[in-house]
Amino acid sequence: MYQNLIAFFATFFMMEFVAWFTHKFVMHGFLWILHKDHHQTEPGIFEKNDAFFLIFAVPSMILIMLGSMNGIDIRMFIGFGIAAYGLAYFLVHDIFIHQRIGLFKRSNNVYLRAIRKAHKVHHKYLNKEHGECFGMLLVPFKYFLEAKKSGNLMDR
Repeated sequence: MYQNLIAFFATFFMMEFVAWFTHKFVMHGFLWILHKDHHQTEPGIFEKNDAFFLIFAVPSMILIMLGSMNGIDIRMFIGFGIAAYGLAYFLVHDIFIHQRIGLFKRSNNVYLRAIRKAHKVHHKYLNKEHGECFGMLLVPFKYFLEAKKSGNLMDR
C-alpha cells in the first residue's frame, strides 16, 4: 500500500519537471503552433493550447485503466498522480493565474503571488524564443522575495 502512495506522490512531483521540459522544449519548440495562441490572445474561451490537456490525460487514463485491470497495481497510482497534477495545473494555471472562469482574483498568500508573478514574466515574451519561468508549481526564489516585499494585497 505504501508503495502505491509513494508512486502517486512521486509521480505528482515529477510531473512538474515533465511539464517544465514539455513547456520549454515542446510547447516553445516544434508544437509552438498549438501553444502560440496562449501567448498571443485571441477571442474565445478555448485555445489550441488546450490540446495539451489530451497529451497528458491520455497516458494517465491508460495507466489508470491498465492498473485497475491488473488488480489495482502501481500503474493505477502513477496514472492518478498524473491526473492530480493535471487538476492542480487546471486550478492554478487556468483558474487562478489566467482567470478563465473568474474565480480567485486576489490572494495574500506569498506562494500564490510568486507563482502569478513568475507566470506574468513568462508571458512578457510573445514569441517562442527568449522565454523564462517554464514551470508552474516551482518558481525561482526571487519571485517569493518580490511577493513578500510587495506586502498585503488587501491593504491596497
